[in-house]
Amino acid sequence: MTDRGAGRRADRRRDERGQTSVIIIGFAVVVLLLVVVVVDAGAAYLKRQSLDSLADGAALYAADAAAEGGEAYRGGLGERDLHLSADVARAAVRAYLRAGGAYDAHPGLRVSVDVRADAVLVEIVAPVDLPLTLPGGPERPTVRATGSAVVRPEVR
Repeated sequence: MTDRGAGRRADRRRDERGQTSVIIIGFAVVVLLLVVVVVDAGAAYLKRQSLDSLADGAALYAADAAAEGGEAYRGGLGERDLHLSADVARAAVRAYLRAGGAYDAHPGLRVSVDVRADAVLVEIVAPVDLPLTLPGGPERPTVRATGSAVVRPEVR
C-alpha cells in the first residue's frame, strides 16, 4: 500500500511540472502587449503635440493676416471687432504650413479653416506611423489637433 501511494505522488508531480511554463509565457505576452500599447500611445501623443503647435501657430498667423483693420487707423474701432477675411485667412494658413515644412514633415496632412466673426479656427488631421502595431489594431490611425485665435480689440 505504501508503494502505491508513493507512485501516485510521483505521477502527480510529473503532471504539474509544465504549468509554470504556461504561466510565464502568458505573463510575457501580457507584458509585451503593454509595451506595444505604451510605445504607440507615446508616439501618438508626440504627434498630436506637434500638430497642436502647428494648428496654434497657423491660427495666430491667419488671424493676424486676415484682420482687416484699416478703419482702426481712421479713428479707432471703439468696441467693434476687426473684420476677418476668410479667403486671406485660408491662404495664410496654407502659406504658414508650407513655409514651416509641415506638409513634408507630416505626409497626408489635411487642414480645415473656419473663419467666424471674430475668430479663426484651424483643424489639422494627419496619419501617425506607429512604431509597433497590435494585431487587429488600426493600420494607419490619424491624429487631430485644433487651434484658434480671436481678434478682438481691447477696450480700456
